[in-house]
Amino acid sequence: MSTLWLVRHGPTHQTTMTGWRDVPADLSDSGALSRLDAYLPQAPVVSSDLIRAVTTADALQGTRPRLPDARDLREIDFGAWDGLHHTEVSARDPELSRAFWETPGSLRAPDGETWDEVTARVGACIDRLLERHAQLIVVAHMGTIMSLFPRAGGTAYEAMGHRIDPLGATRMRRVDGAWQLGPVNHLA
Repeated sequence: MSTLWLVRHGPTHQTTMTGWRDVPADLSDSGALSRLDAYLPQAPVVSSDLIRAVTTADALQGTRPRLPDARDLREIDFGAWDGLHHTEVSARDPELSRAFWETPGSLRAPDGETWDEVTARVGACIDRLLERHAQLIVVAHMGTIMSLFPRAGGTAYEAMGHRIDPLGATRMRRVDGAWQLGPVNHLA
């Protein structure tokens, strides 16, 4: 059996699309961090290499082993859309931006990556990590987390329907080769 505890980084207070831009997390809510720390198991912690995930993972580490940051756990690369408000993206690329969210898969943001590429990148990284660790706390990003959901059944479009709040924890278990999802977005 393998268990993933997928934690979204702390809040960034960004109102724009935030992919590979390296923006900090606001970790001032020590109560929320303490509750999340108490909820999570004593398992190795790994994070994306973006500062908002790194600092969140560091805040949750405590006595847990800390694995090296993994670039492959980054958020989706929004390319030219990174840093733009969704209304700006819609005005700039109306048809593409709508299709990007409604039919996730092979469509890409200009100079960015596709949902399929994110899913492959993140999935391969998780598979490598699970070869060495049966249980992991993964501190990453909303898109990173949602890209794993179809492993438990469903489509990428359905995965995007989940709410993943900052500091929300989602558990995925693999039992006899089959992934199970839930609870999703537990807020401690």
